[in-house]
Amino acid sequence: MDMKLEVVVVPVSDVDRAKDFYTALGWRLDADIATGEGFRVVQVTPPGSPASVIFGTSVTSQAPGSAQGLHLVVDDIEAAYDELKRLGADTSEVFHDAGGIFHHAGTDARVPGPDPQRRSYGSFLSFGDPDGNGWVVQEVTTRLPGRLDPPVATFVSAPDLAAALRRAAVAHGEHEARIGAEDPGWPDWYAGHMVREQAGTDLPA
Repeated sequence: MDMKLEVVVVPVSDVDRAKDFYTALGWRLDADIATGEGFRVVQVTPPGSPASVIFGTSVTSQAPGSAQGLHLVVDDIEAAYDELKRLGADTSEVFHDAGGIFHHAGTDARVPGPDPQRRSYGSFLSFGDPDGNGWVVQEVTTRLPGRLDPPVATFVSAPDLAAALRRAAVAHGEHEARIGAEDPGWPDWYAGHMVREQAGTDLPA
């Protein structure tokens, strides 16, 4: 039986502030649901990630800011640094670990700059959200055996699929305006847009 990591719960003190922070980083807003004064769930998903992040009111007993060592993976650590800086995250400089594998807790044994041999899994940067929940960004260019999943697009409900179709329709309308003609290949264009959007890769022009 496959068991895939679906959600990580992050404890925050101000839900709207956290929502603004993560969506400003380009993370997709999947849900913002409140069933009363004391219960609210916000779900966001990093670009290209199959797993999402949830925070809100009464969704965890953890103290705000206590989540540490949450990892994101990119294929270019220096490009990630530039993008996170541009989007307003207070990031560390790129670093590698003195031991040469993974990294120590906190800021121990950090060596400035990417891994000298630019080995996969060897270069990092870190940043925190407004509550101090700690994220680490790791450069992975070649996966370890068994760690590569095939690209898939899944929609968990009819409204989820309908929303993706609506976004593709808007984008396709802009595409037709650019080319100045009706695009008879719209089904293929829609499919490409929806799969790439969910995978977090470049959208079709």
